[in-house]
Amino acid sequence: MDDFATLYDTGWSEWLQFPNPEKKEYLYAPFGPGVYQLRNRKTGQYVLFGRSENVAWRMSSLLPKPYGEGTRVNLDKSEYVWDNIDDIEYRTIALDSLEMTKSFENFVKSQECYIYNT
Repeated sequence: MDDFATLYDTGWSEWLQFPNPEKKEYLYAPFGPGVYQLRNRKTGQYVLFGRSENVAWRMSSLLPKPYGEGTRVNLDKSEYVWDNIDDIEYRTIALDSLEMTKSFENFVKSQECYIYNT
């Protein structure tokens, strides 16, 4: 657990603006296992977090078609991100394995209050 606390405090990428595909912006995220976290820059609220064996693909699923995969079952998340796209920022951590992402995701959930992932 102490290792996760250190990773949480020091392992994240910098906060980046979530890309708006209408402006031809890019998503910079791992193509392998990891965890991501989104927050609303304007309000300071954490929006959601997640894990994946391919973080870039999973994050792109937050965008509606035709811009992203648009595969989210919970459309509220996608709609929130799209409606607030200019204020959403994200950060990521690349991890060694899918098993590690599951454990770290549980730790991340305990660190902040989120609009989603409650």
